[in-house]
Amino acid sequence: MYAVIRAGGRQYRVSPGDIIQIEKLPQGAGDDVQFDEVLAFSGSEGELGKPPKAFVTGKVVEHGRSEKILVFHYKRKKQNKKLNGHRQPYTAVKITSINVGGTSRTT
Repeated sequence: MYAVIRAGGRQYRVSPGDIIQIEKLPQGAGDDVQFDEVLAFSGSEGELGKPPKAFVTGKVVEHGRSEKILVFHYKRKKQNKKLNGHRQPYTAVKITSINVGGTSRTT
């Protein structure tokens, strides 16, 4: 069973037990997180649909910063070069359960 959730403006395909990196959340390590915006889920026998009442719960594993991304601006023939770096903060969340219409699937 898996679900497609929206978190931080992006969509993630999650199953119980997965660890995903999403945009930084204010919760601390070890706290529970609930994602209410479930876009789709898959049940048994290959069924796929949009649930009327569903949510996904997870536990915050850690906070961190991703790898550095180099941003290089260059204008030819003008001797204009600029190099910047950026590290995006993230929160690692372990998905513990998917609840669809009162039935829960856990790890």
